[in-house]
Amino acid sequence: MAVVKATSEDVKLLARLLRAEAEGEGALGMLMVGNVGVNRIRGNCIDFKNIRTIRQMVYQSPGGFEATQKGYFYQAARDSEIKLAQRAINGERQHPASNSLWYFRPAGSCPATWWDQRLIGKYKAHCFYAPVRGDCPNVF
Repeated sequence: MAVVKATSEDVKLLARLLRAEAEGEGALGMLMVGNVGVNRIRGNCIDFKNIRTIRQMVYQSPGGFEATQKGYFYQAARDSEIKLAQRAINGERQHPASNSLWYFRPAGSCPATWWDQRLIGKYKAHCFYAPVRGDCPNVF
């Protein structure tokens, strides 16, 4: 059962984002990108107040995803990424993205904080950051 509302076009949009942001991280890495996106919609906190839809989350500016500025993002969604996007929409969570609202790929090691948010963990090349529960209870 979906934890955020999504049409079939929303699922495809999220699928395109997963691939464009984390294809090199494999299926699990792409699913974690989906976790972060879904958390931003559910959170309604910090940088993501009034982000209520997948479309708003994907195209948020400022503060959105760099991939939307690259041509690769605009290719059609593939079945494998569509399935991953649906899993994220259905609420499947993977650590360290379970409660994360941010991630990035540093040149070196993960800093302990990023934009004043604490490091939760790393998966392959991506570092994941989460708010404290009191700042964003809806992602916990």
